[in-house]
Amino acid sequence: MNPTVGGGRPLALVVDDSRASRSALQRILAKVGFDVLEAEHGGHALAFMHAEGAIELVVVDWHMPVMDGLTLIQTIRKEQRWVTLPIVMVSAEVDQKQIARAVLAGADEYVMKPFDGPMLIGKLRLLGITLPVDLEAGRR
Repeated sequence: MNPTVGGGRPLALVVDDSRASRSALQRILAKVGFDVLEAEHGGHALAFMHAEGAIELVVVDWHMPVMDGLTLIQTIRKEQRWVTLPIVMVSAEVDQKQIARAVLAGADEYVMKPFDGPMLIGKLRLLGITLPVDLEAGRR
């Protein structure tokens, strides 16, 4: 977990039990101007969300111990203050029925693993998220 952030940039929360996936997502999001908190499972994520309050994006894996991504999304959507919080599920789950379950639970977008930066950034743009950094110009 990475509980230290700062600098006034928008805050994203990456939730994945894989350190490699969290690191890859953190690099992509930091490149486009987000500060990033990392959580190993849904329980950690909820603790961050209650403590921080200013999270503007959640990127979550499906299969994790303690609390999986689907349960986390359902829990987030039950709280009025997080009803419109953008949530992107990033998972190796490719079954269309499972993807539909994620969307019905409240995921706004779905990215299949393996993923790359342009794929995730494209999904953020589809959600209407204004990226703090202009990728072409490399500046705010």
